[in-house]
Amino acid sequence: MIFYKTADEIEQIRESCLIVCKALAHVASRIRPGMTGEQIDREAEALIRDHGADPGFKGYRGFPATLCISVNEGVVHGIPSKTEFRDGDVVSVDCGSFKNGFYGDSAFTFALGEVSDEVMQLLRVTNTALYKGIANAIVGKRLGDIGFAVQEYCERQHKYGVVRELVGHGIGRNLHEAPEVPNYGKRGRGPMLKEGLVIAIEPMINLGRKEVRQASDGWTIITKDKQPSAHFEHSVAVKKGNADILSNHEPIEAALQSNPEVHEVGVIATESLEI
Repeated sequence: MIFYKTADEIEQIRESCLIVCKALAHVASRIRPGMTGEQIDREAEALIRDHGADPGFKGYRGFPATLCISVNEGVVHGIPSKTEFRDGDVVSVDCGSFKNGFYGDSAFTFALGEVSDEVMQLLRVTNTALYKGIANAIVGKRLGDIGFAVQEYCERQHKYGVVRELVGHGIGRNLHEAPEVPNYGKRGRGPMLKEGLVIAIEPMINLGRKEVRQASDGWTIITKDKQPSAHFEHSVAVKKGNADILSNHEPIEAALQSNPEVHEVGVIATESLEI
């Protein structure tokens, strides 16, 4: 069942999303080669709790941490560890928070030190694909239009692998609600998008093939060909004309400007984000 949100409920979700983005901005200011996932996870948890919220992921289906930290061939759901980040790593950081009965969810991928131009292009394309998907999250479109926009841009135009097994989702009183929001699909197919629908759109795009597998830790999803992957996510409310982006990556991007150990990603200029 799809739960449509009132204006007040959307504002509660926005509050949780903005706490998530404060945590991700803190990560952006601190992450660098030599740090560990466990370190930034502890700091993110403290910040979330300082803002009167609970970590949205910790304990969810038994997940042991505040952040999902997925490195290089890690796609999503990586567990923060004692392993130090290295120069050249790409690190996806996914974060959730829970406050006043509502969840927030967002993700960003960081490029540490000397990252190849090929991998930086993957990050830019994936980040741009996120906004192409969002441009189709408007009243009167269909769910398949979002996935089509992401797939068309990443797979057909740039020849990257679009992960099939993992998808975006509705969000609200539960972290994962209906509907599922795939990053692939057919234009004009699927449920009609209506005002009050709140969804997390999250392209997970591989430099190589689309196939993935689960690592031995029972959580981390990795690319089968061991090529790098990128992941960006916003929680958005479907509206008329333009989607309302409830999370905010601008503080993350601002923090990156003061961290010389991490590259800015950016969005590729296009004439129109909508496909």
